[in-house]
Formats: sequence, structure tokens, C-alpha cells
Amino acid sequence: MTIWELIDGSIYNAIGVVVGGLLGLFFRNALPARVTQTVQSAIGLTTLFLALRVSWQLGTVNAGTIPGIVLALIALAVGGGIGEALRLDERLGSIARRFQSTAGQANDVRFSEGLLAAFLIFCVGPVTILGSIDNGLRGDNQLLIVKTVLDTITAAALASSYGIGVVFSAIPLFIGQSSISLAAGALSAYIPDAATNPYVIISTSTGGIMLIGLGLNLLEVTRIRIAALLPALLLAPFLLWIALRLA
Repeated sequence: MTIWELIDGSIYNAIGVVVGGLLGLFFRNALPARVTQTVQSAIGLTTLFLALRVSWQLGTVNAGTIPGIVLALIALAVGGGIGEALRLDERLGSIARRFQSTAGQANDVRFSEGLLAAFLIFCVGPVTILGSIDNGLRGDNQLLIVKTVLDTITAAALASSYGIGVVFSAIPLFIGQSSISLAAGALSAYIPDAATNPYVIISTSTGGIMLIGLGLNLLEVTRIRIAALLPALLLAPFLLWIALRLA
């Protein structure tokens, strides 16, 4: 397969986010503040629903007598410690501010919030990983096409609240998804069925727990530093690998 066939789903997805984000920006000033706030609340509630669905899959993962939720908890606790030690929240914020400066939006205080929130919503979940792997393994972009439609609508709603930072989330989205697709294409002979792979499930389910925190942030219930928890996405499958060999 050509490189285009391996990553075309990610390209369409990124374009969809840009188009949706620009539409949200276009109608942003035409909406009263209360409407924008209600839209943000709707996104927060929907994010919580999706997060609960994704994280619920942890019940299907076990390493001997160790349930998946325990491994996810350890991954989040240790990963959060690593993330705080590395100051991931501040570092990602710094990167976001560079994008912000490049975009000429230095006075937009919600730029980095919108960039990070959109990236997490678009990139943390089973469809992202499964769709990218399908694209890379078989050139099948159907899952990512469905995701593109959903992300375009969500980007429009997010941009109406957070601004242009949502549009720039298309860059890390494309880099992340296309990287997974290219890696899957290179390792196609060694990757089992991603839909039932426990390593994929525990990683995406741990991400689902992180999305719960993001949903609470969107609802302004609390302010959890979600970026600091990102190492848990890699740590969870590693802990599962260790636990399975010790079982």
C-alpha cells in the first residue's frame, strides 16, 4: 500500500477538525454567551458519557487475579507522578502558547485550554487507535471516516466556546493517528486483532478514565491537570504485560 492509503483516514479527520473549528469560529460571535456556555456543558456531559463507555471495558481485562481497574489505577497514579515530575502540563502549555503566538492569538486566554481539550476528546479513545490500526493494516479508513464526521461536529461546538485553539488541535491529531497507522503498517504481521487485544483495551480504557476528568473540567466542576496523566496511556499496557507474566 502507498503512504496515502495508510494515512488517508487521518488526513480526512484533520481536515474535518479544521473545517468544523472554522465553522464554530464563524458563528461564535453570533451566539449569546449563555448559548456558548450551554454548548460547553453539553460537550462536557457527552464527554462524560463517552468516557464511561470507554472505561467500562476495563472489566474485560484481567491479569490472573489482578483486575484491569487495579492496573489502570496504578498506571494513573504512577503515570501522574511521572507527568508531574516532568511538568508535562506546563510543557504542553508552553507548546500551546507557541502555537498561540504563531496564530497571532497571544491575548486569547482560552487557546491552550481549547487545544488540549480538543486533542484529548479527539485522540483518547478506542476509535482513534482501532481506526488508525485498521487504516495502517488493511488500508480500511471506514472507522476514521465515521470519527471524522463526529469530530467535525464536536470541533464546531468546541470552537464556539474555546476559540481557535481547537483548530490547531488538528496538528497533533494528524501526527498521532498517522504515526499509529504507519507503525501498524510496518508491524502488520505481529499485531493481533486490535478490537480484542487486551493491551489496546487497557490503554484506551485508562484513557477513558482520563476523559472523565476532562468532562468534569468542561463542566467546570474541578480543574484536573489531565496532561500530567498522559504517561499512564503507555504505562497501563506495560503493567499488564508484567502482570500476565507473573500470573
